[in-house]
Amino acid sequence: MFHAMVVAQSEGLTSSPYSLYGLGVINQTSIGKTNSMGYSGIGLKSTTDINNLNPSNYSLIPKNSFFYDIGVVGEFNNYSNRGDNESKTTLNFSNLAFAFRIADRLGAGITLVPYSDVGYTLLGLVSNIEGSTETFESNVTGLGGLNDLSFNLGYGITENLRVGGRASLLFGNIDESETFAISNSYFELNEITNYSGLRLGLGMQWDIFDKLTFGSTVQLPVNLKGNLTRSVYKTLDGSSITVEDEEADTVSDFKLPLELGFGFSTKIKESLILTADYKRNLWDATNQSESIGTYMGQDIYAFGLEFQRDPNGFKYGQRVRYRAGFNYDNGYLAINDNKIDGYTITAGIGFPVGFATNSVINLSYAYGSKGQIQNILVKENYHTLTLNLSLEDLWFRKRVID
Repeated sequence: MFHAMVVAQSEGLTSSPYSLYGLGVINQTSIGKTNSMGYSGIGLKSTTDINNLNPSNYSLIPKNSFFYDIGVVGEFNNYSNRGDNESKTTLNFSNLAFAFRIADRLGAGITLVPYSDVGYTLLGLVSNIEGSTETFESNVTGLGGLNDLSFNLGYGITENLRVGGRASLLFGNIDESETFAISNSYFELNEITNYSGLRLGLGMQWDIFDKLTFGSTVQLPVNLKGNLTRSVYKTLDGSSITVEDEEADTVSDFKLPLELGFGFSTKIKESLILTADYKRNLWDATNQSESIGTYMGQDIYAFGLEFQRDPNGFKYGQRVRYRAGFNYDNGYLAINDNKIDGYTITAGIGFPVGFATNSVINLSYAYGSKGQIQNILVKENYHTLTLNLSLEDLWFRKRVID
């Protein structure tokens, strides 16, 4: 019922009204430079930073190098329906990651990123009082989401063929509350749902030619176990009488689908890299339902480019990296037979830190649009600014003293 206004929770990672459904808004934001390359990189062969989109790429971490990446993201949302417009801004942590080499052709890494984000408030929802023609207004809020703590391992079978594995611990909670007042009576219902589960994934990269790489990934389906804690607070007829009740109960598992990904990257001379990805997420095979919509198969197309005039140039401007990308997501949830699709246009720049290191400060901008002004749907436009400190520390390197 979106004629009620939706406003943000300042503590949330999102203020999207579509975080109302399922586990919230599924996060596409990745690590480092791929944020400005349309979130593409399954087939991107990278030896200078963390490519978290394919675990097999961890095998390319250079000897004696320790990579770490810290990110923050700010998001400005504007959403509207037939009667209202609203704008909100959120700012929060986006990722923490590090990676290192274990042995020749063997690398590992640990990443922590938000998997899904919930942050909405519905004000003035109108409901009927059962058995009468009277109505009352209530306010509904939601906050929280799931985190993805991943352990990655990549191994190079040959110089041109790499494989990898990923174990992801998904955990978090969604806190939803509803409040309303009738005459001198007040009612507040609070529900906290905790979800957790272990998800496994695989990845592969194959250098078909010297400057052409193919990559693929698979994320296995998983049932996230849910546990619900409910509390009720009541004030009756303005008196000081209150009733409090707490109980814990299990809820239906939330099913995450089988996810398949394919990608290419190619290098033109030494200055331009092009990437292209396709992902298919089989949400329709989960056979689960949402109270207001239907889960359907999801297709994501992503494209990106990076230009660097001269990676070994002595002038600072020659080593600055310029990036752009495009992402289209046809959505996984249909409301009134309308899929919630969206697109994102990205751009960014990478500022080198020092000369004899792969450390880069990555600044990424994205403009996106989601949904449509139709029936109860909301049109959402958003601007995102991501800052990633993508840094390299050098281990065990002997100093040369003249």
